[in-house]
Amino acid sequence: MTTATDLLPAARGGTGTETRGRRFGAFRLFGGQSNSGGESTAKRVQFASPFLPYLFLAPQLAIIFIFFYWPSVQAIQSSFYLEDPFGFGSTFVGMTNYTDVLKSGEYLGIARFTAVFTALVTFFALSIGLLLAVKADGVIRGNAAYKTLLIWVYAIAPPVAGLIGMMFFDQHIGPIVELARWFGWDIKVGLNYFDTAFSMVVVSVWKQIPYNFIFFLSGLQGIPVSVREAAAIDCRSGFRRFWTVILPLLAPTAFFLLIINVTYALFDTFGVIDVMVKDKAANNPITLVYKVYMDGFRGNDLGGSSAQSVILMLIVFVLTIFQFRFIERRVHYN
Repeated sequence: MTTATDLLPAARGGTGTETRGRRFGAFRLFGGQSNSGGESTAKRVQFASPFLPYLFLAPQLAIIFIFFYWPSVQAIQSSFYLEDPFGFGSTFVGMTNYTDVLKSGEYLGIARFTAVFTALVTFFALSIGLLLAVKADGVIRGNAAYKTLLIWVYAIAPPVAGLIGMMFFDQHIGPIVELARWFGWDIKVGLNYFDTAFSMVVVSVWKQIPYNFIFFLSGLQGIPVSVREAAAIDCRSGFRRFWTVILPLLAPTAFFLLIINVTYALFDTFGVIDVMVKDKAANNPITLVYKVYMDGFRGNDLGGSSAQSVILMLIVFVLTIFQFRFIERRVHYN
């Protein structure tokens, strides 16, 4: 009897016959022609000039250089200077901006909150997205409407999501505030540190769930039916079947989403936070990227803000190396 374990290598990489079949199917999908023996003969693209591919890449490379590399170089340079807020000059101060930032108790407190905020948003956004994708994958009737209802939130811009979230947590008309009052919890967003942090996590997770849902659902629908049937024969427990067969096949998708969700929590939640703290952070929780904005554009401390942005860039770089160095070892693509 063929078991699910026997079919896993075939599902991940496929046998040689299946691999050639998929390649042939993909070739036919894109309009390719095959010879009489059934083997595909893909056309190799030939450019008239060896410089033509670089010419096609030039616009994208220019955008990356202008909007990513050039600002990064400017931030590193500004972090070693005390900049005049009106642009009348700058004074070289060496590492002073970095030492001032790292010795600041306020900055370290914001860094701790950012770490907790990132962990919570990533965990709940991935977990709920995966749960909804598994449920949607099993829906037969009305699945299109069900999937559309779950995906439409992804089309909302982060500031609009923050505005809708503020309506959910409004003191007078917010349904979540009313629900919490039934349990004796009087939520006061903008006035209480913990309540504001809770609302920021809820809205950020709600905004990111559709993105994870789309990728997880695509991954689930890509698992061969033969593997599902063999897994159902091997194990009657649905949870164990999902843990031992389905989830390993989703590992590449989950690893990709882990990186995307960490990046989202660190940077893309800026719009949500900006709307919820209403540009008046006071004692409300904020993340590191919002601290960079507050000090640079509100406090006119361009040197300190640049030092913070460089530190944040190093944190993301180390985090990305850690993910690829240690977590990717558990992901099998073939």
